[in-house]
Amino acid sequence: MQTKIEKINPLSAFAVNNIHESDTLPIDFLSFREKLSLATISHPRKRMEWKGARLAIKAALESIQLPYPGFYKDSHGKSHAMDGFGFVSLTHHGDLAAAIYHKEMPVGIDLERVREKTVPLGPKYLDRKEMDFLGNDPFLYSLAWSVKETIFKCQGRKGISLRQNILLQPFTATDTVIKGRIYGTDFADHHYAVQVISENDVILTYTVW
Repeated sequence: MQTKIEKINPLSAFAVNNIHESDTLPIDFLSFREKLSLATISHPRKRMEWKGARLAIKAALESIQLPYPGFYKDSHGKSHAMDGFGFVSLTHHGDLAAAIYHKEMPVGIDLERVREKTVPLGPKYLDRKEMDFLGNDPFLYSLAWSVKETIFKCQGRKGISLRQNILLQPFTATDTVIKGRIYGTDFADHHYAVQVISENDVILTYTVW
């Protein structure tokens, strides 16, 4: 998947970075708190992933003409803007990092590579009804995993099971928006629409409103 910055609408945008290319870019825009967080990351690749995601969200914000406020993670691991405005989600996979921002609504984003092992692992993250319409296609299984991860990140609470609490509506390999809901928890009957972009063997999914 190529690097990209896309303005979804006047309220929202996302960006995808190659972490190797972004590793050489300046990060003087980071808040003092973020610079302290980065200093505690000793593993070189994890530092690249962390920087890549922050550069992605900075690019997304610039596309809708917003300044970078700095971000922090809460006790559930969800990122928040330090100025208290808007909603953000960050992700990375392989050599890519991505981020999405929305001024008014919670968001989620996920990157995945199509993997054969998602099929035998299906019973761990899929409901029986979902496996019935997915068949044995690694692309569909990888896509289902990514969509559920995006919904999980959007709702922003720990304790939600991908298999037991997130149910996807039937979809095909050509669908560009997949719908799902959270059920069986205190956050039951929350419905989500997730946009799909796939290039070669990489899948990008993010929530849309």
